[in-house]
Formats: sequence, C-alpha cells, structure tokens
Amino acid sequence: MIIARQKRKENICEYLLYMWQVEDLIRANHFDMDEIRKNVISRYDQPDEVKEEIARWYEELIDMMRSEGVKESGHIQLNKNVIIALTDLHLRLLKSPKEMIYGAAYYKTLPYIVQLRAKSGGNDVPELETCFTAVYGYLMLRMQGKEISPETMEGLKQISSFLALLADKYRADMNGELELEDE
Repeated sequence: MIIARQKRKENICEYLLYMWQVEDLIRANHFDMDEIRKNVISRYDQPDEVKEEIARWYEELIDMMRSEGVKESGHIQLNKNVIIALTDLHLRLLKSPKEMIYGAAYYKTLPYIVQLRAKSGGNDVPELETCFTAVYGYLMLRMQGKEISPETMEGLKQISSFLALLADKYRADMNGELELEDE
C-alpha cells in the first residue's frame, strides 16, 4: 500500500507492474490473510497501526480479486483501469502533432509488440497490456534466474524505454503540464 501509493504518484507504469506483483503475491499466499501477515506484512518496518492499514488494503484487494473472478489469473478492474487510462493518453499522444517524438518511439516499439502478440496469440489484448506483460514476464524470469536471449533483451529495452516515456507523459498530464493539439 505504501509502495503502491508512492509508485502511483511517481511512475504509473511501475505502479501497474507492482500491482500485478501484489496480485500474484496474494495468489501465492492462497488468499489467506494469516499467510500474508506472516510472509508479507511482517517484513514491513512500520508501526503496528500502519501494518494494520496495510492488512486492510490486502483484504480489500483479496475481496476484489474474488468478486471479480481473477483468483487464478487476470487482473482486477482497478488495474485494468490504469491500462484504459494509459491507452486513452497513448491515443491522444499519437494524434497530437506536438508529440512527434512519442509517435516515433511508438512506431519503433510496434514491431516488438506485433511479434509478442503473434507469439502469445493475444491479438485481442491491448497493445499497452502486451508491453506490460512482456516487462512483467522478464521480471519474473530474472527473479527465477533464467536466461534471456539478446534478441528478447533488445525488444525489452525498447518496450521499457517506450513505457518510461509514456509514464513521463502521464505524470505531465496529471500535473496539467501536457498540452496536446488534437488534429
């Protein structure tokens, strides 16, 4: 909760990846608050009242995951809404003649997105979600100590660079600093 709050303010893309990790953490702990308290919350160096607030946050997420039917896989609507907001901004950026650098970064990334979608069969998945899935998959492979091919690393570097640019644009938009001309 503390990390999520901070990441949401600083970098929306890191926030989303963190929230996906939290969903998987809840799954790994079998939706059991006793396990989450022992394996996750106990590790926070926080006063007891903050730990209780964190526990309530996890309980709310567990309730959302159960009620939204994403116990085995998938993402809660809260996280889907981030993808929707980012996609909306992405489309506005692509339309704007002021955002040629963003457009160039997107078109440089597009071949990797197409390649990933072809491999996964996820043509109905939003492009940005494909990017996040690739980065999240890479993070999971790294945590498992698995090797990543140079070709995959090249694609991930481009996707990560593109998402970093999108995160900067999102922050600017949220702060009222982004001026787009819609044409």
